Formats: sequence, structure tokens, C-alpha cells
Amino acid sequence: MKLFSLFTISFTALLIVPIILTSMAEQTLDNIFFNKKIDNVFLVNSIKKHINKLAVDIGSRPITNEQSIKKTENYITGYFKNIGLQVHQQQYKYGNYDIANIIACSQKNLLSSKYYVIGAHYDSVPETYGADDNASGIAVLLELARYTIQEEISLPVCFVAFTAEEPPTFSTHHQGSKIFVKSVKEKKDEVLGAIILEMVGYTSNEQAYPMVLKWMGYPSKGNFIGIVGNRKSKKFGQSIFQSFKKNEQLPVETLFVPFNGWILPDTRRSDHSSFWDAGLPAVMITDTAFFRNPNYHTPQDTFDTLDYFFMAKLVKSLLITLKELS
Repeated sequence: MKLFSLFTISFTALLIVPIILTSMAEQTLDNIFFNKKIDNVFLVNSIKKHINKLAVDIGSRPITNEQSIKKTENYITGYFKNIGLQVHQQQYKYGNYDIANIIACSQKNLLSSKYYVIGAHYDSVPETYGADDNASGIAVLLELARYTIQEEISLPVCFVAFTAEEPPTFSTHHQGSKIFVKSVKEKKDEVLGAIILEMVGYTSNEQAYPMVLKWMGYPSKGNFIGIVGNRKSKKFGQSIFQSFKKNEQLPVETLFVPFNGWILPDTRRSDHSSFWDAGLPAVMITDTAFFRNPNYHTPQDTFDTLDYFFMAKLVKSLLITLKELS
């Protein structure tokens, strides 16, 4: 009987101790880095709300579906305005379609010519609900913007929801990030660094890699977030990496590629490559896309496949980064 009681106590302790340690880690993180305690349950539920709106209520968001694109634009624009940001829609034509990048920044930073960019694309390919690709990136973008205001971070930063990232407009002059970068150059603004959120919501017990990376010591389990940069962005990317490491709840890995990623083309497959090609520092933050997520560009990329606590941890890592860049 005593042996059974001892076993029961020990087993219970094994279950409870990790929960207590996680809670302590979250409290320590909040106490050190944030002015106000971040309610993790509220943050997770907010991320769920955004992704439910985009991937369930609206659904597939190709730029040729005017109804779903306008609903998405209105949702993102409305959220930015509701949290107190100044919003500008950078509108342009793709064939007969009217599409737009959505640019949001604080009143204080509205006229700044030097700023950081945090971005994510909001369109999807036609055959998918686009939960991980890229409602996850938009959800993290929206929550990061809200907490940046709450934390009164003084960093000059623009939050940008890009359109037309997916084929057939990817890597063409119609791609939203290329339109944005072109306008930056025309205005002679200085982008101090761009952080692009591309598929950030999927975790797995398995992780694949391009052939050239298989023997470079990267983890076999897909529970980390990746930072991908080119050589010109390495200093910027390393500073982000050092900030991310301070959030011990979220493992992080880096990859910096030469020749703007052309030597490893899969590293170019998001809006950060528009900045690279213009000589601007930029990194992609990613769950590694199709190297981890088997639902990439399929109807199976749905709300219920994502890890919402993973995304909440990423919001915190990004907040630490913005604070330390300030």
C-alpha cells in the first residue's frame, strides 16, 4: 500500500513539475522583458480568432477571388485601425483585379524615412484554406502589432500585410512586396531591416531538409522556428537570433545563404527575397514550410492542424526582438 502511494505521488509529480516549470518560465519571461504580463490564454485565443476568420470564415484567398480578398483586406485594415495604427492601402492593378498591400504604423512613425518592416502575405493559392500558408503569419503580425503598442515600443516599424505573394504573381513585378520595395526606393526611404513571417504555425515530430542541409546538425524534430537570411542580412539576422534565444520556450535555428539564396532556391520562396534583390536586409521567419508541413498548398492546410501555443511563443520572441532593437 505504501509502495503504491509512493508510486502515485512520484507519478503525479512527474506530471505536475513540467507544468509548474513552464509557468515559472513564462512568469520570468514576462517579468524580465515585458512591461505588462502577457495573458497567454488570451494571446492563444486571439491568434485562433484571426486564423478562424481568415482560413474558416473567409477561406481560400487567391487574388483572383475579389470577394475573399476584399473581406481579408477589410479585416486586416479594421484590426490595425482598432488598435490605434494609421493605415494606408497601397493599391494597384493586377490585370482587371484591384489589389493592395496594407501598411500600418503609429502616428509617431508615419513620416519617418527610416524604419523596420514586419510583414506577412495574406493571399493563398486557390485550392487551399491557407491556414499555415499564410493565415498563421498574418495572425502573428496582428498580435505583434497590438503588443508593440501595449508595450510602448518606440522602434520605428511598419507592419505590412502583402498581397500577391503566391503563384502566378510570385517573383513577378506584380508581387506585393516588389511593389512595396519599389516605392521604398522611389521615396529614398531606408529599410533598417525586414522580418517576413512565412508559415509559422505548424509543428511536427518529423522534420525534412534540402539535401545539402541534411548533415549539418539541424534538429530531427520539427518544433523550432527558423530564421533565414542572406549574407547581407547576417548581422541583422544574428541580432534577431540572439533575442529569440532569450525565450527558452521556443527553439530557434538559423540559416544564412550566399548569392541571395539562388544557390538554394527554396530559401527565396517568400517576400523577403524582394528585399534581398533590392539590396535591403531581410530575414524570413518560418516553420520551414513544406519541409515540415505536408499540407502545403493542399485543401488539408486547415485551422485544426496548427499549433497555437507555438505561435504565441513566437509573438513573445518577436516582442523581445523589437524591444532590443529599440
